[in-house]
Amino acid sequence: MATTADLKNGMCIEFNGKTMLVVEFQHVKPGKGPAFVRTKLKNIENGRTIDNTFTAGEKIEPVRVERRPYQYLYEDDMGCNFMHTETFEQIVIDKNLIDNSDLMKEGQVVEVMFHTEKEAVLTAELPPIVDMEVTYTEPGVKGDTASSNALKPATVETGATVKVPLFINTGDKIRVDTRTREYYERIK
Repeated sequence: MATTADLKNGMCIEFNGKTMLVVEFQHVKPGKGPAFVRTKLKNIENGRTIDNTFTAGEKIEPVRVERRPYQYLYEDDMGCNFMHTETFEQIVIDKNLIDNSDLMKEGQVVEVMFHTEKEAVLTAELPPIVDMEVTYTEPGVKGDTASSNALKPATVETGATVKVPLFINTGDKIRVDTRTREYYERIK
């Protein structure tokens, strides 16, 4: 058993019978009354985020998780198929467990988080930045806007749509942030 003093961002805990990821925590010591820990917890099964306040020193139950590298192979009606990069073991993961799964390319390596005691898949995380080719976007006209940060929609090679600056054209290679789905930079 651990206490709230052991909380860290990215740690998984058992809370109300569910596996939760600690997104953010803050230890608060008010001038009057006992100290407490304010947390933001993300339910790994459905992706919902909740706020919870623990009393300082309260017992929590950490969950042992393991991150393993898997390569994305293909998608079928069962889900997304992955292969472990060292053992070549193949697994199928439900598309709902993967954030921004439409930014995943075949052959891309992702980190799959496993609950070590149950040997169950919790989530699959894409790398923070991925390189994509723009397959379609409207041509940007010079002098089309008064502001310098105007964006337009662009379709990338996986079929996902992201917002890009006006100077990006069809065929350009760009980097996309998978956490926010935002344009990061153009690749020369």
